[in-house]
Amino acid sequence: MNYLAHLFLAQPTADSQMGNLLGDFCRGVDTSQFSPPVLAGLANHRKVDRFTDSHSEVRACKALFSARRRRFAGIALDVLFDHFLIRHWSHYSNQPFEVFCQASYQRLAERLEHMPLRMQRVVGSMIEQHWLAHYTSLAGVGQALDRIAGRIRFANEFVGSVEEIERYYPAFEACFTAFFPELLRHTTQSPLEIRQPQ
Repeated sequence: MNYLAHLFLAQPTADSQMGNLLGDFCRGVDTSQFSPPVLAGLANHRKVDRFTDSHSEVRACKALFSARRRRFAGIALDVLFDHFLIRHWSHYSNQPFEVFCQASYQRLAERLEHMPLRMQRVVGSMIEQHWLAHYTSLAGVGQALDRIAGRIRFANEFVGSVEEIERYYPAFEACFTAFFPELLRHTTQSPLEIRQPQ
């Protein structure tokens, strides 16, 4: 899952939301420095990723990508699922999307100085440029994926991958609507974090 989904699946606290994003930034980082609530969020991030990567619907969606882009199918689906979460937001939250985003940005800003340096840079840009709203449109998804492709340190054909998303958009959306409720149940059964009221 990508940034929006990880924030959504976190608890509505600064420590939890930091921890639930930390999973993408902790390679080479001594995580023992972080508080138990942050580490619980990190554990939840990993639980979410394991469930997502092993889910049969998600595996089937990855197989729809062409051979030249299948290596990056997981990345493409992570970003696309944020798009579908926004598209179906009212099914999963009573809180308006913009209100959720602003509250999340405020919580993350409270913990910015405690984040690893690369995470500080990315989250700082996310807050300043309101990245989460970019996933509202398919064009925004395509731009996000092309930026990711540009950061890959070896030759690849990931640029323009939104064309494959457009081709199979209904199938991808059906996958999300089948998969995401199961992910929600997975994170609420035997939760790794203390549940907080939304």
